[in-house]
Amino acid sequence: MKDAVVIIPTYNEIENIESIIRTVFSLDNDIHILIVDDNSPDLTGLKVKELQKDYQDRLHLETRKQKSGLGTAYIYGFKWCLKRYYQYIFEMDADFSHNPNDLERLYNACHVEGADLAIGSRYIGNKINVVNWDIKRVLLSYFASRYVRFITRMPIADTTAGYVCYKRHVLESIELDKIKFVGYAFQIEMKFKSYLRKFKIVEVPVIFTDRTKGESKLSGGIISEAIFGVITMKIKSLFGKK
Repeated sequence: MKDAVVIIPTYNEIENIESIIRTVFSLDNDIHILIVDDNSPDLTGLKVKELQKDYQDRLHLETRKQKSGLGTAYIYGFKWCLKRYYQYIFEMDADFSHNPNDLERLYNACHVEGADLAIGSRYIGNKINVVNWDIKRVLLSYFASRYVRFITRMPIADTTAGYVCYKRHVLESIELDKIKFVGYAFQIEMKFKSYLRKFKIVEVPVIFTDRTKGESKLSGGIISEAIFGVITMKIKSLFGKK
């Protein structure tokens, strides 16, 4: 996976960070990782600094002053990557809910099959590929994606997915400073802006496994942002605001 970098935002992921980094690097000798850490109190960033000794020039760390939301962490990471040579830029969680083995499949969807944006999808073909979630969370996530698809008319089954690969030119075309959402709605907004720009978007089936270590960052406020923000986003698009 040449010219590829995986952005992993972290906040209190000390239980997962070493394992996820070593696993990703064990899969490919060319891929890089950028950790965007929000000054984790559990010293996640310090562990990353220790690991940089083993992966010089491949493991990168950017530390922000405080926890500021998933979306802003990714925007920070995108800008960092665009200043460098990377052509394929991934989003991936630190907690193994996204299987690192699927990185190559997402990469090939873009590099070999010509997609501009590849999404690791949990909901292709009316199947729900989620492990260890309670039924309420499964239904919330599934119907949230159906709701977003209905409002936006995007032909994407898993609109809230956070496991994706962007080609560089997609991110270059989006005015990153104008992204409004900071929670999981950020994932919807990025897909919607890519869709409006008519980029080729493909979904790659993956199995999502809920974290076994650390705490989930999902909250009621994040869910509300996703539900109500989508309508505003769609209305703005009708007036030509991409």
